[in-house]
Amino acid sequence: MSTKMQIRSSNVEDSSTLLPKDSAQSRSQGGYTKREWPQKLLRFLFFFMLLASGIIMGVVICSHLDRYLDTRSLLYPNFISANSNSSCSICNPKKTEDEDASMMKKAWLRPPSYLMHNMTDKELLWRASMVPIRKEYPFKRVPKVAFMFLTKGPLPFMPLWEKFFHGHEGLYSIYVHSLPNYKLQVSPKSVFYRRQIPSQLAEWGRMSMCDAERRLLANALLDFSNSRFVLLSESCIPIFNFNTVYDYLIESQHSFVSSFDDKGPYGRGRYNPKMEPEVTLSQWRKGSQWFEVDRNLAISIVADNFFYPKFKNYCTPACYVDEHYFPTMLSIRFGSFLANRSVTWVDWSRGGPHPGMFGKADITVEFIGKIRNTQPCTYNNQTCSVCLLFARKFAPNALEPLLHLASEVLGFG
Repeated sequence: MSTKMQIRSSNVEDSSTLLPKDSAQSRSQGGYTKREWPQKLLRFLFFFMLLASGIIMGVVICSHLDRYLDTRSLLYPNFISANSNSSCSICNPKKTEDEDASMMKKAWLRPPSYLMHNMTDKELLWRASMVPIRKEYPFKRVPKVAFMFLTKGPLPFMPLWEKFFHGHEGLYSIYVHSLPNYKLQVSPKSVFYRRQIPSQLAEWGRMSMCDAERRLLANALLDFSNSRFVLLSESCIPIFNFNTVYDYLIESQHSFVSSFDDKGPYGRGRYNPKMEPEVTLSQWRKGSQWFEVDRNLAISIVADNFFYPKFKNYCTPACYVDEHYFPTMLSIRFGSFLANRSVTWVDWSRGGPHPGMFGKADITVEFIGKIRNTQPCTYNNQTCSVCLLFARKFAPNALEPLLHLASEVLGFG
């Protein structure tokens, strides 16, 4: 009996020697046994999985919000630009939902205070072509005239235009399309301050010139209060005061686009038969680049993708597309809405591909009177003596004498 007890006792004592040395030490120091360690590992793995799933969920939410904001940037470009530092409101909350809703409302109803945006031309033209079905406006709408300046760089007659616009805030908007890298340096008090739009290179006689004009129209259409749209160059001047120009354009029943059938080499001679069937020879028109249109025609111009490809592909120099695209397209679709004349005076009497240029020595009271007193024209189906509102082409040195005549002759200043 004692022998068996000794054998059993020795077996129990020797069992400790079957465990690995580290396990024996860990158990003696209060560590984990073989059964306890897998439970700790499972807990760790479970916690890690929860953490990873939370991170993935956050990334997914933010990515969906970014997509939402990208889409919203086309509808509310000013709202997005004002909140560009916070693409994910969960990760970086800056505004309450009420403030966000208020910003989106302002982006629709109020004109842009800063014209720069990151929309492509395709996105811009799509956004500008939207038309509200309801005729009533949810705000007090005062019709405005959009003055669109197409220029390479400086605006030498800016001081004259400043006098022209002075005191008429809320009745006009200004848009400037220049060379892409040109920055208009003006005082924050100037009416031209921050009125440049995102621009691209525009080449004379090529489709890029019409692209620039459509870009101006599209940016101006983002302001629902703009009712009339007039295209001007850096060499243009007003020949009447603001009230006369505003009333003349706002009350007009027609748009002032020159469109006529020139049967000579510089008209029909530029026609390409490949324009058919969209444009036939009998429909081919020529006209002045410097137009004025109402809102409906402006929308039609930026929305057009029917005539545009034909003119881009088959009206290249010596077919100068800026003299044919808009006159032809508008004549085909909206002929009865056109006055078939321009409101911008130009002198072609000297011949050549460019109109006459006038400088300091040309500016007199008689000269301005001669421009104003042209042959009578038709305005709202009645004979009218006021036919022109602007004139070009003037050299920068003409500014000083024009400023002197502004108050006495032009009626402002």
